[in-house]
Amino acid sequence: MTTAGKVRGTDEGGIAVFRGIPFAKSPFGPLRMAAPAPADPWDGTRDATGFGPRPPQQAVLPGMPAWSSAGGLDCLTVNVWSPDPGGSGLPVMVWIYGGAYVTGSSDLPEYDGRRLAGEGVVVVSFNYRIGMEGFGRIDGAPPNRGLLDQVAALRWVQENITAFGGDPGNVTIFGESAGAGSIACLLTMPSAAGLFRRAIAQSVPGLFLTPERAARVTAAVVERLGGASPSESAPEELLAAGSAVAAEDFTAFPGRWGRLAFASVPFMPVVDGEVLPSLPWPALAGGAARDVDLVVGFTRDEFDLFLSMDPRPDDDLASRLDAALAALAPPGADAAYRAALPGASARRLYGTLMSDWLFRMPSALLADAHRGRTFAYELAWSPTPLGACHGLDVPLTFGTLDTPLAAMLTGGAPEGEALSGQFRTAWTRFAATGDPGWPGHEPEKAVTHVFDVGSSDVADPEASSRALWSGTGVGVID
Repeated sequence: MTTAGKVRGTDEGGIAVFRGIPFAKSPFGPLRMAAPAPADPWDGTRDATGFGPRPPQQAVLPGMPAWSSAGGLDCLTVNVWSPDPGGSGLPVMVWIYGGAYVTGSSDLPEYDGRRLAGEGVVVVSFNYRIGMEGFGRIDGAPPNRGLLDQVAALRWVQENITAFGGDPGNVTIFGESAGAGSIACLLTMPSAAGLFRRAIAQSVPGLFLTPERAARVTAAVVERLGGASPSESAPEELLAAGSAVAAEDFTAFPGRWGRLAFASVPFMPVVDGEVLPSLPWPALAGGAARDVDLVVGFTRDEFDLFLSMDPRPDDDLASRLDAALAALAPPGADAAYRAALPGASARRLYGTLMSDWLFRMPSALLADAHRGRTFAYELAWSPTPLGACHGLDVPLTFGTLDTPLAAMLTGGAPEGEALSGQFRTAWTRFAATGDPGWPGHEPEKAVTHVFDVGSSDVADPEASSRALWSGTGVGVID
């Protein structure tokens, strides 16, 4: 029984599974571009055996079907996996998906929560608005609507998870990429205070916009809409306009978009001073979320996944490397990277710089900034030529090693099952106790748990990069 009505799920291998439960009304029609509103109650028992519709999104991966409103617009739904729905007091783990803030949904097979739930936790996932719908700056509309959706889902957990055997006082949020960036925001947002006890941030992106830069993105979208208002445009039209901005405007480095062009996506959280009062790093350093336990880390070769999709020869990447060093990196970065990677090709240097700028250093510096109990990790397992690339940790986290993403990233390497066991044990142990099983993080020593075939605790494995970036930190894109 939820606060809105009864639901009926399924039993899947001893795990009770409930899918597609509304936590808010459809954010379309009169609620288009509005803050999420509580879901309407229903009579009788609602069928909760199928996922809810995906939020509007770009098709960014080969073979990914184009989104259509014909699939439904009631996209703000939650899913629950519980090993003991009749019990009580189980730790709760709430997953926030990634996807560069422009794609993603909770129904992806990589996010199946059954194996994690089998470790003795209640697993929750949910949809939130992305792209222009969730993060576009629109006059008269609340900013960061995607983050507001996440807060609404976490409130639903507080109000309802007891009915599924979970403890609302022991909630851990966990997420990867844009999901981890969202977690960095939630740690510092006043509206999210008290909604979770612990957090696991996997590959935090350092991508945040000023309101002014976000307004410029909106103006570019409106131009492609022929002057029409985004809130009055069909979702498909708005998606096409946003995709055109990314594809056409972000091809020149740095061009008129500056550092935003290197991010390759036009939508991300906006430091608006209201929903998101400030960048997470200074807020945490000032004591925000000191009562929240935090695990934060990254993969060693984050950018290699994206670099593998870039067909340009090294000569072209050499010029892009020069542009990236000028636009993104701290002073002295060129010499520092060449000293750390002697004889490296332009492709390798560019990949390392982009790994640091996008994910590795935002994650490392978030660990440094947090004033509460903190644990750091790095995934170094390299089963394919892609290395320990962005996203490799996702199937390891969920144990979904038979999915298409896992096959691409792991190559079916037999060590994957053991690595997945390490992740699942550490994450569920942390959710239950606040301790993942390795020493806590202190900026001076930066002891980091390195996940590999032979995992170990290492002092500051990315010392040269941390020394380079710690002086400038992570800044908003203005």
